[in-house]
Amino acid sequence: MATSRELDAKNYLEKHKILELMDNLTSMLFFHRPERPCEFLITQLEKLKLARTTSRDYPCLFNESNLEAIFGILDPTRQGYITLGQYKEALNTIGLKQVDAFPQGADYNRITLETFKKETKDGLIKSSATFKS
Repeated sequence: MATSRELDAKNYLEKHKILELMDNLTSMLFFHRPERPCEFLITQLEKLKLARTTSRDYPCLFNESNLEAIFGILDPTRQGYITLGQYKEALNTIGLKQVDAFPQGADYNRITLETFKKETKDGLIKSSATFKS
């Protein structure tokens, strides 16, 4: 059974999204592999702070061309859509949990590139918005 101190620590970490923040920073560090990791982390934290105060986009590993490439892999015959199952699996692979489980096109089992990009960007913003004061 957890002690009062352990529960306080757990609540603190959850309230301030510390684990999510560290996970995002670590992912960015491994992805970019900068020569000066401390300076890189400071810059990322400054970007997070600026994004929070100005409603700008949060730092993220995926850009539009990355999302188009992922969609292209899932739609090799260029039908212009992927299935709902492919959509869910792709977002799960990217690590997105807070997404619309039934986006536009789900009723017909056809998720377009535009819907995929919109839902993925929304999910990435939610998962990257880990800075909390």
